[in-house]
Amino acid sequence: MPPVSADFPLDLRYVLLGKVLTMDAHLTVIDKGAIYIYRDTIEAVQPAADEPPAGFEDCLKINTKGTIYPGLIELHNHLSYNILPPWKVPKKYTNRERWRAAPDYRKYVSGPLRMLAKDRRGYLAALVRYVECKCLLGGVTTSQGITLASNAGVMKYYRGVVRNVEHTDDPALPAAETRTDDVGSAIAFLKQLQRDDGCRLLHLSEGKDDFSRRQFLNLQLRDGTWAITDALAGIHAAGLHAQDLAILKAHGGAIVWSPLSNLLLYGDTALMKEAKANGILIGLGSDWSPSGSKNLLGELKIAKVFSDANRKIFTDEELVQMATINAARILKWDHLLGSIEPGKRADLIVMHNTRGSGYRRLLRSSEADLTLVIINGVPRCGSVPLMSRFNLETERWQVGTPPQERILYLRQTKGTAYVGTLTLAESQRRLRVGLRELPNPPFYEEPPLADVDGQPLEEFTLVLDNDDEAGQSLRPLAPMLAPPPAAAALKDILIPMELDPLTVADHPTRFFEGLNNQINLPDYVKTKLPRWYPRLVV
Repeated sequence: MPPVSADFPLDLRYVLLGKVLTMDAHLTVIDKGAIYIYRDTIEAVQPAADEPPAGFEDCLKINTKGTIYPGLIELHNHLSYNILPPWKVPKKYTNRERWRAAPDYRKYVSGPLRMLAKDRRGYLAALVRYVECKCLLGGVTTSQGITLASNAGVMKYYRGVVRNVEHTDDPALPAAETRTDDVGSAIAFLKQLQRDDGCRLLHLSEGKDDFSRRQFLNLQLRDGTWAITDALAGIHAAGLHAQDLAILKAHGGAIVWSPLSNLLLYGDTALMKEAKANGILIGLGSDWSPSGSKNLLGELKIAKVFSDANRKIFTDEELVQMATINAARILKWDHLLGSIEPGKRADLIVMHNTRGSGYRRLLRSSEADLTLVIINGVPRCGSVPLMSRFNLETERWQVGTPPQERILYLRQTKGTAYVGTLTLAESQRRLRVGLRELPNPPFYEEPPLADVDGQPLEEFTLVLDNDDEAGQSLRPLAPMLAPPPAAAALKDILIPMELDPLTVADHPTRFFEGLNNQINLPDYVKTKLPRWYPRLVV
């Protein structure tokens, strides 16, 4: 029997009523369904008219008046950067080395993060609180971690209220390994894959040129075998040719697709038609706010627009699978997550209304339509009518224009006790001030990092996982593609910036105008994407 969550102090049974998209093997849809939940587990999923399971006769019944989905599982994000506004990409690049060497990149992306979070000016706790809530308000119940490093040389992943693929603290959910740097030795990498119980998420072939493709070809051993197993998921995989995708599939590998980031930086993305034809398992990731979507809900829309513009590569059902059951399968978590079935963990989201296809409804929803987010059975975010039934609240928040009130429940007694009582409102205020006053942001006191038993640890700071901050080159195999830029002092290049809004619904006009100004983004994305936010005032 699962333990009572300390974050959800009531030993509570409850039932959610609504239209249920199970995302099970049969893609079962129950138009008037009931999901019975005890502690962190789904006990039953059935028509609402059926007799309740034993023990649920007098339980708390919540009519969501909406459509219920598994929580969205994100397989690629650099969460630390998600306070930054979109970067106006100055040119079309052919691979990752090119844009990371651009002077504008240091000015608008890596520099501001280093100033605020690396130089220990009291913004780290605010950043952690803000980017986690950015996930929650977009329906993301699982994402990647935030890497911290201590002054004693210890590195760890921050784990908060959103599930972390790299630090699950749960023996039933194998932790994933993530890797941004090159694979130096295919033999050593193959041995790592063969030891993995879970998934290894590898940034692979980030670009559209021959150099990008060589990062995939480097996985071939001298005897012709490949350092690829069913533990490998290649993030981006934009440089793979059709024959490479066939090799990836033959060895059990998967892909994590981030279409918006690819389109913004390279003007193109992975060969998704060929990936589907090969039967490759595909997950989804929004990458980061400088060149990606605000959340996985937004990335689903980009995937839909791209698919439709390329002869409808994917059905609506297939796209939703990428963010739910496919992602769980890639992580080897599908026995407990990714679908709504008895015995699985209660990670659920609810979207307003039940009319029409539930798959299409999710694709056409914005954050303002999200009325409930449950993680491990604990209600974390939702509308006032639904969240107030649980009598759980740490803060209230406004989403969308016109604003709709949401209740947040951010209490955390497991994981990394760091943000403490720091509210989202105070986090937003600090980050706004800090970014607007670059290059000389004010100082704030940072709470000490502590384990869950309250014992203080070493002083920790943020690791910028996309910027060589772990003491090694991200691309040791890369030739010098361009001379390094002059290392000007940050104070001489940084300028005031605006904090990226938590949701598209908060500032839709600003969001779409920003995309319209991106020179590499195809015109069909600029014209068709707003149609997938039909309820927003633009």
